[in-house]
Amino acid sequence: MGLAHLGMTADQERLYRYLLRDTTAGLDRARAELDMPDVERVAAELRALGLLHGTCTAVTPANAVDLLVWRRVDETRRRLTELSVAWDVLAELTEEHRSGRSVRLVEHLTDSSSVTARMQSLLEQDPREFVHLKRRACEPGNSYDAAPFQRLLAGGMRSRTLFSAHVLHEPGQASYARSWHARGDLHRVTREPFRHLAVINRTVAFVQADPADPWAGALQIRQPGVVAMLAEVFEGMWDRAQEVEDLSLSAVEQRVLDALARHDTDEAAARSINVSVRKFRAHVADLMRTLGANSRFQAALRAKERGWL
Repeated sequence: MGLAHLGMTADQERLYRYLLRDTTAGLDRARAELDMPDVERVAAELRALGLLHGTCTAVTPANAVDLLVWRRVDETRRRLTELSVAWDVLAELTEEHRSGRSVRLVEHLTDSSSVTARMQSLLEQDPREFVHLKRRACEPGNSYDAAPFQRLLAGGMRSRTLFSAHVLHEPGQASYARSWHARGDLHRVTREPFRHLAVINRTVAFVQADPADPWAGALQIRQPGVVAMLAEVFEGMWDRAQEVEDLSLSAVEQRVLDALARHDTDEAAARSINVSVRKFRAHVADLMRTLGANSRFQAALRAKERGWL
């Protein structure tokens, strides 16, 4: 059985087998006995493959086959990566056929509503994975309708969100992040600098069109190499980020939780921290969302599991 199926040429195999059989033979003898005038070139090719070391000493058969197999595996992986572009082309053609418009590799969407609508449309068509880098867990005054996104999460879509640890002091940021984390949109916080980024199914990315102007819309990018790189950037930051469940409660949240555990009635608990009953109940509702709890009893259990009580 030959080694051609592992990527060796006929001359490479002849010289390797010759030097393997006769460990004392040199290239001069090999040239004469194999009738191989360009033996130096073939030997250089074998060295490049890792099959010769020193002047002309063949590596062991086990090492040779191992090296050749892994080389073929790498070549196959590269070819599969190249072939994967065909699926990107298919996705583009399918989208053009569906929408009746040209799908460009880079497209400027000029306003936030267009960006949101485009991302929602892509996710509705293929709700597999959504990752998001953004400054805040929630934007003040945001009127975004979250119901469609919740339905996608309930249907099994994988979603992860990274936001800046520098906004945790802002009211509601941590509790908002925890509430979505409990619903399946996993949240982490990062202290690294970044720009806004969203990647859908590792095939389409959205980046801020102008870093100096948050109102300039976004660039939708379909170029496979760029999207893959941006997805890898997100993965690296995600691995280094802090779990949202590891975040400590704010001082107010901790006081409300302690009061809830110590007192039998809302009135007594509210008096103990000097707030109205209405305000206390609003705080309790926020805590339940943070803990993903459907009842106060469940909220208490989850708080104990996390060491907050």
